[in-house]
Amino acid sequence: INAEYMGIEGICLQTNFTPVEMATAQAQKNTITLRGSTQMVTEFFGYAINSILYQRGIYPPENFTTFQNYGLHMMVTTDAGLKKYLGNVLNQLSEWLMKSLVQQLVVVVSSVARNEVLERWVFNIDLEPDALQTGTAVKAQKEIQSEIQAIIRQITASVTFLPLLSEPCTFDLLVYTNKDCEVPVTWEESDAKYIQNSSEVRLRSFTTKIHKVDAMVSYKCEE
Repeated sequence: INAEYMGIEGICLQTNFTPVEMATAQAQKNTITLRGSTQMVTEFFGYAINSILYQRGIYPPENFTTFQNYGLHMMVTTDAGLKKYLGNVLNQLSEWLMKSLVQQLVVVVSSVARNEVLERWVFNIDLEPDALQTGTAVKAQKEIQSEIQAIIRQITASVTFLPLLSEPCTFDLLVYTNKDCEVPVTWEESDAKYIQNSSEVRLRSFTTKIHKVDAMVSYKCEE
């Protein structure tokens, strides 16, 4: 910052941004709070769910548009009803994450005609041990973005290793919470919707140093 006053007794003042100050600013930029971590995890789930619905053909491709984030071009829904539904789910999920009440999010893909579960996309959510004590963590956002990017790429590539869904399918979202969690009236208890005779593929994970998210997908083996 330069400040200069021109006159008979002109002075020129300068403050230098020292390396120590730069390091402090960088540390502050990379400091992750519980709220910041919750926002990152919630945002990731939004894009992950949209990617699964698009890549697995649950909704027609014309119901999606391209959106850029994490250095990737991703597909997000333009369907008004679906956007509203996902928005409500993610808002509630964010509230539970802030209170450390969420253990797992599952995207269940089922056959419409047979009501049979064909895929379970499981995202386990854990609080990092140190975060419970400090409430903050330090990690470069570029590093977090790179880890998230790897998971989104795997979802995009899922068509290469998952069986073709050759029939109309629907989806459900399951959220596993602590027993003492206050559940809104619009939510209801559900069974786990496990798949009989299934195989699984473990995906990448990411951590904000406050929340850690592990991902995997199980699918019904072809008989």
